[in-house]
Amino acid sequence: MSAYRCPACGYVYEEAAGNPREGFPPGTPWGEVPDEWHCPDCGVRDKVDFVESPSREERGPDEAE
Repeated sequence: MSAYRCPACGYVYEEAAGNPREGFPPGTPWGEVPDEWHCPDCGVRDKVDFVESPSREERGPDEAE
């Protein structure tokens, strides 16, 4: 599964983890996140500004977020 990072604050949305607090259960694909959704940490960036990022599985345990 993919991950998407906010370029302003570094928050990462992981499709595998979702974001239940924001209403996205684990496994929610990025395409199902509404376009008007904003970063839950900084609230500044629109979804369109997020950049694809390696997921935790792709990064491995030794790489920082």
